[in-house]
Amino acid sequence: MATVISTLFISADGVAEIDPDWHFPYFDENMGRAVTEDYDTSDVLLIGRETYDSFAGAWPDREAAGGEDAPFAKQLGDMRKVVVSRQPLEFSWRNSELIQGDLVDAVRALKADAGIKGILIPGSISVVQQLLAAGLVDELRLLVHPVAARKGRRLFDEGDAPYHLRVAATEAYPTGVIRVIYTPAPAPGAVGYDDVKDQVLAGS
Repeated sequence: MATVISTLFISADGVAEIDPDWHFPYFDENMGRAVTEDYDTSDVLLIGRETYDSFAGAWPDREAAGGEDAPFAKQLGDMRKVVVSRQPLEFSWRNSELIQGDLVDAVRALKADAGIKGILIPGSISVVQQLLAAGLVDELRLLVHPVAARKGRRLFDEGDAPYHLRVAATEAYPTGVIRVIYTPAPAPGAVGYDDVKDQVLAGS
């Protein structure tokens, strides 16, 4: 089965709708390396309409310009890009296609495709939220910035049940950014205060 990886820049208070004013001051070579690693895991990009418009409006021109980011721009252009949109689209960026049918069903089919090694979701908060709810996100890779954004769309929406996660890896950068890779985890057993009060008192 192909691995579904969500990668997001996020603030300390959970805002995943990035603002350049709090994002770019913390971007360094460490974050650049992490981003490169994320993209190297996969051969399919799964992105929402807004993310696609943003990427398609920038990366083809950067590839054509031949600057220092042209190799990465070419890598993005060469990847298969599956776009989630309720409206029909006319694609100007190569290797782009509209998702067919229901998102959850389509992602299950992509995961089962033996020709796909990995599916990367950069940004695209609404897509990630739907796939988290369906239990289809295998890794949640967050670059947590040391800033409370205080406004903007948060990654985790309101819901009836918590998402339990296991920390697979962490890395702290000199800028204060922390890279955390989570994988889904089963819910822990029921524990109340009476079960932990001895530990609480021991730490007093």
